[in-house]
Amino acid sequence: MNWDRIEGNWKQLKGKVKEQWGDLTDDEIDVIAGKRDQLVGRIQEQYGISRDEAEDQVDAFGTGVRDEDFR
Repeated sequence: MNWDRIEGNWKQLKGKVKEQWGDLTDDEIDVIAGKRDQLVGRIQEQYGISRDEAEDQVDAFGTGVRDEDFR
């Protein structure tokens, strides 16, 4: 999925983000506001993983987003 589309529809995807990364708070998810680099950084920090691993997780998340997730 195109990340610009994810960013533009962030509010509809917040539940899916919370499901994927349950340790992120609602406030953190709001602040991230769909910005990929901020999401990668928060995941890296919150879960104590490498930036590459966090980027892999975010890429997998983006690949898993479908049109029906925006409804």
